[in-house]
Amino acid sequence: SKAFADLNTNAWYHEGVDFALNQGLMNGVGNRRFAPNHRMTRAMVVMVLYRLAGAPEVTGTVEFTDVPEDQYYYEAVVWATKAGLAKGVTETRFAPGNAITREQLATFLYRYAQYAGMDVGGQADMDAFADKDKVSGYAAEAVAWAVAGGIINGMENNTLAPRANATRGQVA
Repeated sequence: SKAFADLNTNAWYHEGVDFALNQGLMNGVGNRRFAPNHRMTRAMVVMVLYRLAGAPEVTGTVEFTDVPEDQYYYEAVVWATKAGLAKGVTETRFAPGNAITREQLATFLYRYAQYAGMDVGGQADMDAFADKDKVSGYAAEAVAWAVAGGIINGMENNTLAPRANATRGQVA
């Protein structure tokens, strides 16, 4: 992280960011910046997972009208959708530039763990979180798994903030 002017080596995200950078899972955003507090997009997350999987060879295409073949994330989106890790926001839109929410992130990670053959059986008791009812139905199992595994932590006031945007520091 020392290569980036906007990273604090004493911050809570430091260890995760160093890991993501050293493993080649994430890059900076330009001008010696990592932008740890900026939103992470859906395209960025599928790129991280694609790199984590070893950037496997991709065949086929996607039907999303908002994922042009000339974009850096195209192969990652094709791979993630074919592997069942990510779905579009509609049948024809992936929304690659949209911020990913914390519950969407948990869902992508949960599906990746299944894809990688990891144990996804752990489920946290969500009663401790004041906003547990705000977790969308599709994401409930994934969020409980992510909390149980320490992948997603609570926020202020015993909340999960499941529909809040996930930051680059949180993803790292």
